[in-house]
Amino acid sequence: MKILDWYILKRYLGTFTMMLVLFIPIGITVNLAEKIDKILENEVPFIEVATYYLDFTIYFANLLFPIFLFLSVIWFTSKLAMNTEIVAFLSSGVSFYRFLRPYLIGASIVCVGALILAMYLAPQASKGFNEFKYQYLKRGEQTQETSDVYRQINDNEYIYASHFQPKSKSARNFTLEHFEGNELKFKISAANLRYIEEDSIYELTRVDKRIIGKEKDSIMFMRKLDTILPFEFDELTPESYIAETLNYTELNEFIEKERRRGSGNINRYLVVAYKRWSIPISAFILTIIAVAVASFKRRGGMGVNLAVGISLAFIFIFFDKVFGTMAEQSTFSPLIAVWFPNIVFGVLAVVLLFRAKR
Repeated sequence: MKILDWYILKRYLGTFTMMLVLFIPIGITVNLAEKIDKILENEVPFIEVATYYLDFTIYFANLLFPIFLFLSVIWFTSKLAMNTEIVAFLSSGVSFYRFLRPYLIGASIVCVGALILAMYLAPQASKGFNEFKYQYLKRGEQTQETSDVYRQINDNEYIYASHFQPKSKSARNFTLEHFEGNELKFKISAANLRYIEEDSIYELTRVDKRIIGKEKDSIMFMRKLDTILPFEFDELTPESYIAETLNYTELNEFIEKERRRGSGNINRYLVVAYKRWSIPISAFILTIIAVAVASFKRRGGMGVNLAVGISLAFIFIFFDKVFGTMAEQSTFSPLIAVWFPNIVFGVLAVVLLFRAKR
């Protein structure tokens, strides 16, 4: 690498790091100011608060790193342009694409770091962040689906309960249906179900078992039945934020398991999975846009470049949130929803790069 590459690469990584160092404490301060009353009211131990804000730092950095990167590239590239350093580089015979090379090297470094963060570090931080939030700050709020729970637990069996109680590991109006092909073979109904952890069995009360016959059905009634059922109670109603807390391998296995069960939240989990890849890749797209926007002097100086950059950043966030929510709450493709901002901004990057080159 030549002097030009090292010079720009150091500015790229240094400004991005500075942006994180400056904005993360601001985020912590704003969050603490908002939550301090509940923290004091619930007498949360200091070590718990410190751990929460460590998790918050990782969670916050992973969530907003593309925007921090975008603004940092615009900032230091605008300074290079204002100091006529870019004009000097290009006047020395360096092509615009050659000038862009250290930026892409920096984006590659950031992308690798962001992938490691998104795949393994952020999920662990998200787990601590959410557990603290629902334990101390949002007490009483449900994090699991508990009403009218319907699941396919294997290839042949389906269960339903009108109400699940995860803490007591019990359920009301429980039904298990066993199919072979498209034919219902038997059905078990119980007024109540309770999981006995010590014995790893389920206790059913007021049980009806209907065995479907070719000519007539056979019905049995039992006041109580202790049995083994082919499902884990804790896996039936996962927390709403469960996908955020699983690393890449665990998340793929979890999605496959939920797909077999016919979960209605598959799109939500797929959005999380696809974002693990799309957000790091956005480092390249946003870097190219930032360089194209900020590499030339403008009337109004750096303020104009920053205004344009902030506007584009808000549009990126808007697309990301709107299409992500649309995919989670409808049949809209999660893959298209997650990658749509990158596709739109990728086209914009090509257009702006062509214009900047000219």
